[in-house]
Amino acid sequence: MKNLLSINDLSKADALEILDTAVELSRLSENTVRKFPTLRGRTVVNLFFEDSTRTRISFEAAAKRLSADVINFSAKGSSLSKGESLKDTALTLQAMGADAVIIRHSASGAAHQLARQEWMKGSVINAGDGTHEHPTQALLDAFTIRRRLRADSGDLTGLSVGIVGDVLHSRVARSNVLLLQKLGAEVILVAPPTLLPVGVDSWGAQVRYSLDDVLPLVDAVMMLRVQRERMEDLFFPTEREYSRNFGLNLERMNRLKNTAIVMHPGPMNRGLEISADSADSHQSVIVEQVANGVSVRMSVLYLLLGGATARDLNLSSAGGM
Repeated sequence: MKNLLSINDLSKADALEILDTAVELSRLSENTVRKFPTLRGRTVVNLFFEDSTRTRISFEAAAKRLSADVINFSAKGSSLSKGESLKDTALTLQAMGADAVIIRHSASGAAHQLARQEWMKGSVINAGDGTHEHPTQALLDAFTIRRRLRADSGDLTGLSVGIVGDVLHSRVARSNVLLLQKLGAEVILVAPPTLLPVGVDSWGAQVRYSLDDVLPLVDAVMMLRVQRERMEDLFFPTEREYSRNFGLNLERMNRLKNTAIVMHPGPMNRGLEISADSADSHQSVIVEQVANGVSVRMSVLYLLLGGATARDLNLSSAGGM
């Protein structure tokens, strides 16, 4: 695998390899030695056309823990803001010796365009493109579900995951549906009809319109952020009505299984799609998702750039990577 542009780039075996490697990297990171020489001499570029502090910092931390040199390249204040094309930017980064470019862009398909062979020789990792996909977010979500409910091993067969809210604008939802089903989980999408995309019936997930009916059925519930910045039309009458029908609150938390977990890709609109007490409850793994993101992104970089496998990692000491 040279690039990670979509969950469709991964077989089930590939996805499990990433998750298994992330488990080992997480374990090694708990030791006193938290920085490994694996990618020493490699250059990783964060190319962000959209603001996303959480994802950018997570990738930066992952690359630095593997000893890569990191360049943070923001579209604001750069030649991109002066009209430079994506192709010219890619050629510039290639001339600088970029071994991997992590791109986040408002246009769906931007990561695929950047990965064209004549533009970039290095690896391209999609950190979110428009309303298309966000594959590493899905991987860290699957890692979190497996760690909490499957003790870091195997696939997710037999588990049920509810994804609730603004599915229409959510690249996180698209990547999660693809990956969770690839790993054997059942996925239930819950949203008002106005926040479901055309063709959602072809995704293979169940589609439901009542959150109260779905909550007792799931092992994990993922609340999606209401993306105000992408909404040009009125998709629901009021935020209060949306919260009343599709928001996770303490009363609805009581409908969940005792073992079920609560997830959110962040950033949260507290009081809209999720209440503060739900986000901070003992069933919430939202903070864990952030921490797990570093391990998963380390795994992706390690496997793409390190020329190694999880077996090599398992046989290595922290100092010998």
